[in-house]
Amino acid sequence: MERLKGKRALITGGTTGIGFATAQEFLNEGARVIITGAHPKNLESASQKLGPGVSAVLADAASVAAQVAVADAVKKQFGSLDVLVCNAGIAELRPVDAWDEAAFDRSFNTNVKGAFFLIQKLLPLFANPASVVFNGSINAHIGMPNSSIYGATKAAIVSLARTLSGELIGRGIRFNTISPGPIDTPLYGKLGISQEGASQLRKQVPEGRFGDPKEIAKAMVFFASDECAFSVGSELLVTGGMGNL
Repeated sequence: MERLKGKRALITGGTTGIGFATAQEFLNEGARVIITGAHPKNLESASQKLGPGVSAVLADAASVAAQVAVADAVKKQFGSLDVLVCNAGIAELRPVDAWDEAAFDRSFNTNVKGAFFLIQKLLPLFANPASVVFNGSINAHIGMPNSSIYGATKAAIVSLARTLSGELIGRGIRFNTISPGPIDTPLYGKLGISQEGASQLRKQVPEGRFGDPKEIAKAMVFFASDECAFSVGSELLVTGGMGNL
């Protein structure tokens, strides 16, 4: 299928996990793609695996200055932008008394501030119509211990999808959020979750398993495509039933 044929798409954090799988699906559906990443080796590796239909931009998702550079790269490469997937993010899990200001700021800067200012810098470049898809999380909706700050950043993203839709729908820009449950990505290894911890988390998913990044990527394709033109400010939970049942 070519549901994104001719679409010009930017995917932040496109080097691993959901972002990488989304880039693959977008290419399969006919889009031209730019990915961003903060680590040169990961960015180069992902770019090589994805092939010649992809451009790669080195950018720290937490840096406002970096978002200016990303927007400049989009303008140079595409001229205009049809789809933005705000996927770049970090997850730090700590008990409330273990947080400090630096860690707090790191989470909000990466997950919220960077995405907001990237959208701001891209405003002159968005086509009409255009689609912006946020990668949220079920943690915005459930009271999982140690996820206070991570969950708060994702709740902010869900709110942005609604408020920015209300503000920018007249310019043809619609915002939606996909909020995954536990997905089988390198993130859990980075968080230091043990096999026992992963097993306990899996038991909270009615489907009895972690999701595959491709399952989220396919939902991203839908929200990016013209098939989803009437979805504005919405949120789709892709969680295997976690938080729903």
